[in-house]
Amino acid sequence: MIFAHDTEVALKSAVNLVNTLDADRGELLATGSDLDRFLEEEGFSGSRTHDDGELAAVRLLRSRLRRLWDVPEDEAVEIVNALLREARALPQLVRHDHWDWHLHATTPEAPLADRMGTEAAMAFVDVIRSKELDRLRVCAAEDCEAVLIDLSKNRSKRYCDTGNCANRAHVRAYRERRAAS
Repeated sequence: MIFAHDTEVALKSAVNLVNTLDADRGELLATGSDLDRFLEEEGFSGSRTHDDGELAAVRLLRSRLRRLWDVPEDEAVEIVNALLREARALPQLVRHDHWDWHLHATTPEAPLADRMGTEAAMAFVDVIRSKELDRLRVCAAEDCEAVLIDLSKNRSKRYCDTGNCANRAHVRAYRERRAAS
């Protein structure tokens, strides 16, 4: 294990949120129903307003998190600290639903984007402190801009989970080898 379980879950959720804006598939958080589905899939709990402001705040958070894949460590620290500061984060151990003890840094009543941003920021705190920012990658497929977090032990993950990028790359390489022989 590279990070604590809840950190890995939050990192994967941040990746999934960033990848809801896809160059090929377009905006995957177009409606409140799309946000509902995303939150259900990611297991987010707590209060909701179910209004356009909440959806807009989550989309804004998405763009802020996306920057973490493109900036050096000092700028990543600024982004993470801003997210924590804006949400007035106060880390606490909690246990709920099917989760054993883990960290929350906001109350369940905090605005959705604050809760999501704080969970992601807390996870990125571990990434930065562990000097593991190089695990944040953009998909190696030529036609894909999705992001990923490489949680493999040997740091070998190159392709995203949003499509069939790895399969397409492997098939292309196979065909190129066959054509060369």
